[in-house]
Amino acid sequence: MQRAINSIFFDKRDYKLIEIVDSVYSEPKTLGYTGKLLYPYFHPLGIKELAESRGLRAAYSIINLMESIKSGDITSRLKALKGLKDDILDTVGGSIPKNTSRVLMQIMKDLVRAKGQPELQLRLAHDFRIAAFGKPRVIRHLLDHYHLLEMPEEWNQITFDDHVHDANTSGRKSATHLILDAWIKGIRRLRVIYYHYIEPKWALELIEAAKIMEIDLRIGIEFWPIHRDRYISLIWVSRGLPSIESFLSFLAQPTVIQFMEQGKSLVKFQENYLYLLLDSFNESGRMALSRDLGFTIPPVAAEQFLDFVGPGQASFQYLGEFIHSKALEAIQAKISRLKLKKEEVAPEAQAHLSRLSKTMNDFTANDILEQYLDAEHFFSGLYDYVKDKGNDAPPRLCVEFCMLLDQIDDLLDDFRITLNLDRLMPEDVLELLYESTGRIARIEIINLKKYNPLDNKTMLLVNELQAAINQGSILKLKRIISKIIADVQKHDADQKQDRLKALSVILNDINEFKHMFDARPIRLRIGSDSTGKPGHYGMGFAVIDTLPFRVRQKIRKKDCDRLRLPVDVKTSLCTITTPPEYISDAMAWIPGIRLLLSSRKKKWISDFFLIHPASKGNLVTLGRSALVGQKDNYLKGFHNAPKSEKSFKYLNSKLKNFLKVFTGFIPAQLCFMLTKDWWLLSYFGALIWFGITGIRNVIQSVIGGGGIRRASRLKWNDYVSWDRLADSLLFTGFSVPLLDYLVKTLLLDNTLGITIDNGPVMLYAVMGLANGIYLSTHNFFRGLPKGAVAGNFFRSILSIPVAVVLSAGIGAGLGFLNVPNINGILQKWAAIISKGASDIVAGFIEAAADRSVYTRLRKQNIRKKISELFEIYSKLIMLFPETEELNILENSDILLDNKNSEVRDLATLIIINSLDLFYFWMYLPRAQSSLIHEVSDMTPEEKAIFFQAQNMLRHEHHISRLFVDGILGKNFSRPLSFYLILYPAYLRGIEKVKASILQEKSDKRPYS
Repeated sequence: MQRAINSIFFDKRDYKLIEIVDSVYSEPKTLGYTGKLLYPYFHPLGIKELAESRGLRAAYSIINLMESIKSGDITSRLKALKGLKDDILDTVGGSIPKNTSRVLMQIMKDLVRAKGQPELQLRLAHDFRIAAFGKPRVIRHLLDHYHLLEMPEEWNQITFDDHVHDANTSGRKSATHLILDAWIKGIRRLRVIYYHYIEPKWALELIEAAKIMEIDLRIGIEFWPIHRDRYISLIWVSRGLPSIESFLSFLAQPTVIQFMEQGKSLVKFQENYLYLLLDSFNESGRMALSRDLGFTIPPVAAEQFLDFVGPGQASFQYLGEFIHSKALEAIQAKISRLKLKKEEVAPEAQAHLSRLSKTMNDFTANDILEQYLDAEHFFSGLYDYVKDKGNDAPPRLCVEFCMLLDQIDDLLDDFRITLNLDRLMPEDVLELLYESTGRIARIEIINLKKYNPLDNKTMLLVNELQAAINQGSILKLKRIISKIIADVQKHDADQKQDRLKALSVILNDINEFKHMFDARPIRLRIGSDSTGKPGHYGMGFAVIDTLPFRVRQKIRKKDCDRLRLPVDVKTSLCTITTPPEYISDAMAWIPGIRLLLSSRKKKWISDFFLIHPASKGNLVTLGRSALVGQKDNYLKGFHNAPKSEKSFKYLNSKLKNFLKVFTGFIPAQLCFMLTKDWWLLSYFGALIWFGITGIRNVIQSVIGGGGIRRASRLKWNDYVSWDRLADSLLFTGFSVPLLDYLVKTLLLDNTLGITIDNGPVMLYAVMGLANGIYLSTHNFFRGLPKGAVAGNFFRSILSIPVAVVLSAGIGAGLGFLNVPNINGILQKWAAIISKGASDIVAGFIEAAADRSVYTRLRKQNIRKKISELFEIYSKLIMLFPETEELNILENSDILLDNKNSEVRDLATLIIINSLDLFYFWMYLPRAQSSLIHEVSDMTPEEKAIFFQAQNMLRHEHHISRLFVDGILGKNFSRPLSFYLILYPAYLRGIEKVKASILQEKSDKRPYS
């Protein structure tokens, strides 16, 4: 029985996807060819689809991103990220492709992590396949499930994070993994912070990854200079280094190398101090922790600490996490021992077991830092340790604030200094701004890890100070400085008199102080300080006003589980209009046609921040509020295994589609059976109704995909989305009682007395309007775009005259056949006639829409390949300076057998390019007509190069050898047989295109 129940859930393709993911784990080198030089040049929708599925390539890329931190294989991670972007982001269709891509990437990450959990893997595999269809309602549900905010498809939202860490400091994720997660969250601007120094390889990976995902990136280095006998935090961010080459050249300068070496010595020195703290914990803090837990925690071994840190930098945060992990191991071991005896022990022991389990779930690394490592005095303790070491301490830990700024000045002319408010009072900020002489250009006004909405006095006063400086108001500036001086006078503190003297100097030099920031006003920064570890809000902030309407509504609800900061970001929306490149003379005379055909792009611009503590601002965290400890501990084995989840959404796809059609068919059949006395309509009315919808969907899909006249390998049913057809039949079934009974019979006939006899136009107008409202309503319910909702409403309006003409035509035909009671027959068939007219109009409109979508996607794919072709050809030209530029490919044997390996590689790349175009031509909808259109728009020289490049497919022996040698891996049989069997037909088709375009004689016209 259980087996029968299980068989109705999930699809064979779900199990296949799991096999694919598991195979990548079990044989990690099976896709080693993806790292080869030539593999990235294959298009994700091209011939490599015949070798490996997209699911396999995505799983391999995700595993490479997530599992290669310790291996340090930066090149593999970057190639994996590029492959993942190509395979998912650049190939997803639907009305919300970017949000669909975010969901697919997140599901694949979870699917890779779920190895060894078959039930969870099945659900994730099914979710991945369903999400790939790109249905808006499904995607939005999954976005909510993964706690991701929907982003506008224009990708113009203002989302950022000015303070995050990767695995090279205190983070959990590699730089590439961090960038991927930032994109999934919807972040467009990111600032990654390193401690004390940066390695060139870190910068390389980070910049290249950000470039792949098109994220605006800044790299910062955090320093700890001394101010008034204590350490403060400031962040240096370089400017004026626009490329990876310029940044690496900067890091290679001798002075910069020496500066970074000082940072490395600081980190090494800090390790020794951390070992002292660990020894102190073992002596005293461990005893206190043992008393709190009720059993003895064994000493923590110092030699395991660096292994725990991995590729990151040893830090106080890592020390807390290390001790925390060891404490959790001890608690879990204790729980396991108690569980083995829990049937034999008294209720008191059972209660102890429950208390331990709760403690484990509530226990966090911050508890270790604050309660057992005295986090509040870490920096003061480090300062004392440095003084004790004297000359043995690293110079960087002994440098004063102004001296460090001078050192940074010598490294690079253009940079920005951000002051971190951690451990600072308003008087400190005022002094530092004055002493910097305008070199502090940013203030991190909110750091989410340290943010406390109930204790924001420093933040508010610093915000007022920043606003007064930028406004250049002497009166406001004097008032704030005087207030700071008054606050200092009220409290006893170290160096009070010296500080008051310094503040008095600033007050007397207020005009000069104001002008220090004229050229570079102070801007505010907000960062999460995220490390990618649980127990935190996570990275990212979004300006609510720049998000879609439905997301804004959710966030503004009282029960929203995201943190809204008291920050009001002033924004402005700009519309960039680009005129069309070309307008034909036949249309140029039409007034306003240029503006009508212009493309428009909306762009949000953030102007400045305002802090409003008394009200909620328009800045929200991208992550949910973290319930402390809920996810920190990953307690395994204590609670019972989760029960298997079975729900309608995981039903087998064929069964689900059948149930959708059957559910729609029932009300339609009942309506016809109960309201019609003519046997044809009574028994077959629902079949006729469904037949109209079904046939219309099939025809429109085939026409939209270009499948009426084709030379491709696609069959007619390859163009049809059966899931989409099932949805259409489901909702059309419920329109029968609406149109035929409620509208036509009850409203028009029985109530208003409108029939075919006295008002055919009014009859079809009201039915068309009712059908339009129904279509728009269920389209909106399904989450379709506004354009589709509006289009389906107006399609029903357009169907009114079609229905009238169709009814008149049928009436004329019946009259010609001398059929009696024509109006009575038309009255009975009025709903079906109205339905048929609506579907006729829909067929034309939706087929045109499908055609437009397919054409746009194919042109995008083809333009990318053609652009790559000409780029490769340009490199060939430079290698043959004395050869006529259009003759290089005429004798391609010379290229393939050339002694220069670079020439041979470029020739192979041209073959790869042609293979992808060949695959497009044979398998992708609208590829043939799109390719013909693109080639027609080329210059004569470009056409000659294009046709010569396609002719390189004639090198059958060489190309076969490429496949056999593993250019697409071990599964080369399908792509090889595809090439050998079909390339002659493709080249004949290309010859026909050439003959038509170049106005040569041809017996047959080209495909379209």
